[in-house]
Amino acid sequence: MGHSDGEHELEGDDLSADDSSWSDGVWSEDDDEVGEICLPLLLIFLCAVLLLSKFWGILLGMQDSLSFEDSGEGSGSGSDAESDEAAAAEESDSSEDEVAPRNTVGDVPLEWYKDEEHIGYDIDGRKIKKRDREGRIEAYLRNADDAKNWRKIYDEYNDEEVQITKEEAKIISRLLKGKTPHANVDPYPDYVDWFEYEDKGHPLSSAPEPKRRFVPSKWEQKKVVKLVRAIRNGWIKFDKPKEESNLYLLWGDENDTADNKRHGLSYIPAPKSNLPGHEESYNPSVEYIPTQEEIDSYQLMYEEDRPKFIPKRFESLRSVPAYEKALREGFDRCLDLYLCPRARKKRINIDPESLKPKLPSKKDLRPYPKTCYLEFKGHTSPVKSISVETTGQWLASGSCDGTIRVWEVETGRCLKVWNVGGDVRHIAWNPSPDRPILAAIVGHDLLLINAEVGSEEVQMRAKELLKIGEMDPQDDADGKKPAVRWMKHEKFDGITLIHHKAVSSVDWHFKGDYFTTVVPSGDTRAVLLHQLTKKHSHHPFRKLPGLPVAATFHPNQKMFFVATKKFVQVYDLQKAQLVKKLESGLREISSISIHPGGDNVIVGSKDGKLCWFDTDLSTRPYKTLKVHSKDITNVTFHRKYPLFASSSEDCTAYVCHGMVYSDLNQNPLIVPLEILRGHSSSDGRGVLDCKFHPKQPWLFTAGADSVIRLYCD
Repeated sequence: MGHSDGEHELEGDDLSADDSSWSDGVWSEDDDEVGEICLPLLLIFLCAVLLLSKFWGILLGMQDSLSFEDSGEGSGSGSDAESDEAAAAEESDSSEDEVAPRNTVGDVPLEWYKDEEHIGYDIDGRKIKKRDREGRIEAYLRNADDAKNWRKIYDEYNDEEVQITKEEAKIISRLLKGKTPHANVDPYPDYVDWFEYEDKGHPLSSAPEPKRRFVPSKWEQKKVVKLVRAIRNGWIKFDKPKEESNLYLLWGDENDTADNKRHGLSYIPAPKSNLPGHEESYNPSVEYIPTQEEIDSYQLMYEEDRPKFIPKRFESLRSVPAYEKALREGFDRCLDLYLCPRARKKRINIDPESLKPKLPSKKDLRPYPKTCYLEFKGHTSPVKSISVETTGQWLASGSCDGTIRVWEVETGRCLKVWNVGGDVRHIAWNPSPDRPILAAIVGHDLLLINAEVGSEEVQMRAKELLKIGEMDPQDDADGKKPAVRWMKHEKFDGITLIHHKAVSSVDWHFKGDYFTTVVPSGDTRAVLLHQLTKKHSHHPFRKLPGLPVAATFHPNQKMFFVATKKFVQVYDLQKAQLVKKLESGLREISSISIHPGGDNVIVGSKDGKLCWFDTDLSTRPYKTLKVHSKDITNVTFHRKYPLFASSSEDCTAYVCHGMVYSDLNQNPLIVPLEILRGHSSSDGRGVLDCKFHPKQPWLFTAGADSVIRLYCD
């Protein structure tokens, strides 16, 4: 190739691979001199062009890449593009255009040839030499000169560059956009129903069903009669089923599952016994070992509440003695396995939240006591009992310090103090506003004193009622000494009712003339009725089912409630007969209160449970609430508001909403509202008594810490 030819090639627009002397990578002898002169000039020229081609060469490649759109607009016309796409679509599935790979090493990794001068072998077994890779400058210059260089890809397997066509570039562009490879393919064609329905009958036969299909077959009837006759005559005999034994292992393992299935039983494993914990260790921690005081307190507990095992500490396993209850517990285990009912119950998947009753909001149930508003301080010992005057202006309290105090509710001021010289176990204010008389149990007897509140006229009436002359000793009908003696109390101008045994509680009739006392003894004079105006006492009950705990009058009828340790008996005082007997199911009843309507009763127990009885519904509890962790000391109803409360020795008082409806078909609504805290424990005792204000939604609580608290809304 001459010098003129070289210049002509440099000035031309395109440099083909066939005409270029660079294509073979070898210089000819004639071009040596030309190369020595042209090479410096070429390098200077390329450096000048480099700055100019830095931008437009890249932009030219971008314009060429953006020209491959779905519409087919490119270098040629639209018809040429469509013809090219059609030709590509027709020849896409042909295997004639597929070229076999030049490298024939198969699945051998090319990493094995990275240190060799060749990359494999061709079909004739000759080595395929590695091609010298061009530098980055040469690649950049070639990319700047050739706008189509971006379509070239390097085939590492065959060590060569392959240029993709415009059609292949379009296919790649459509695949990247999530479309079909070919533009003339519709991925969602319209549905074409090829079946013609016009003037066409049903594909099956439309002939009516023949009559023989609805008439019983005579041949089958004769066959059945023949078989029945053969069975009756004994010509056809059946094999008798083998009788299987009904013996099976009660607690068999999984190996006996087949035998159990034969008997219609499913495998149910035996219940596992509880594993020993830290308490059963021979050397437990210090916090698990009870003190001597705790061990002594176990003896005062009921047998079912006592701990089954008391931890002890031993120096070594050799020092551990034999377990004395081992034989007994082994026998109980075998007995449990023998008597345990074997039944598999299906568990129902129910949301626990859906089982909870839908209770009204607390805001809708206001007012109710929830905040401590006032404290009455003055007693020096636990306050055992409190009572509120009918008008709600005065509060009376009795304490173990031997005093009875009258307080003004609004100010908390102590108005009057009587030093009676003994423990005041219970106190009750006369419900009649014209009779300001207090009934207090002092020691073993009952004391009636004038509270000295109200107008002078009211106080004069109270003094007249408390006057007593010399009474002749009256004997009972059976010739015994009287159960109660009415004596004048000179110190307080009152009356003392001397009983034959210690009195536990006192309660007034709603009219204020009668009152009752309870003497917890087993004889017939355990419950006594007294009349204030006549200064007379008598015992109406000849026999009681157990030791009485408390007694109270019906709010508006001639009914009388007597609570024993297990039952609540309802008597008709006019007819002198038993009307109902309420079964509490509690361990021991401690207190009782009657709803102002008279048809509902609440009972507190010494195991922390509270029972609500609906006497019109049943003799068993309508609801049993486990509200306290210790003994319940008192329960009470509010006279006007639908509220009831309970106090306990766990230093808390519970306030609940208890709505009783006039509709007999609707059950009472019971909603827990508030837990009142604030009293401190003294000698293991907490809140000893609670009473509602007669007109306001207020609650008074008396604690063992010698403080009386008033809770308001």
